[in-house]
Amino acid sequence: MDEHADLTRWARSFGPVAAAYDRGRPGYPREAAAWLVGRDRAQVLELGAGTGKLTAELVALGHDVHATDPDEAMLAILTERVPEARTSVAAAEELPLADRSVDVVVAAQAFHWFDLDRALPEIARVLRPGGHLSLVWNQRDERIPWVKRLGRLIGTQEQESDPAQPLVESGRFGFVEEQQFQIWQDVNRESILDLVRSRSNVAVLDHEAREAKLAEVLAFYDDYGRGMDGMQLPYVTQCFRATVLGSPGADDGAEHAEGAAEGDREATPRPGDEPGPSDGSDTDLLLIDFR
Repeated sequence: MDEHADLTRWARSFGPVAAAYDRGRPGYPREAAAWLVGRDRAQVLELGAGTGKLTAELVALGHDVHATDPDEAMLAILTERVPEARTSVAAAEELPLADRSVDVVVAAQAFHWFDLDRALPEIARVLRPGGHLSLVWNQRDERIPWVKRLGRLIGTQEQESDPAQPLVESGRFGFVEEQQFQIWQDVNRESILDLVRSRSNVAVLDHEAREAKLAEVLAFYDDYGRGMDGMQLPYVTQCFRATVLGSPGADDGAEHAEGAAEGDREATPRPGDEPGPSDGSDTDLLLIDFR
């Protein structure tokens, strides 16, 4: 199986676990949603909207949201949660919108699944002049040792690449701004299993392998957790935004991309970048960190 086919298979693995995804994944801070779109009421196209965890925040802020996802099961939950949002079953690579029809395109926990050679031109096409693309990921804060141990068990593939780099290199967008927020997710003995079931690398396993992984994570929880009181799982919400250029692919776009690639991109410290003594995350020491 080639790399693109494998990516598509993993990206389309969420439908059968849509309910677990909705129960087990964290939401997004309201202030992060505001930063992604801006203060003024906007027409927003959300890509890979899933079960509507970010959609709900965007609608609550007063934006006009058109939520898309390639999976009908995920959108069914979104429609029930956020009936005010318009929805379409659609992929980022083929958007059912007219040219220059939206102010902001946003993708939460989804951009790494896109075929960017096809998706970025489509995104640039539907954005109005001065509009921007915003991206957001909730990433477990693995500076905390027990969170790093959990990551080893359930996978960290979405936390291992620089999500802004494709925008810098595309020539279709200007400088990439970055911002971070922090949230804590209350997790108990049941919801941690939903969190694991909702991960693509677990969803694609056969039944026996999936049950073995769930048992492994449950043993970790029982070893660390606080029984019925649960635990608090810390996340860093990483946000990025970049304004679409007036003539995608033209010389001015190449100049913008080159400038950004040379270090003009706004630098925001990321987890692990801070100087100072070791926090112990390179050891197996379990530090219990509660808010």
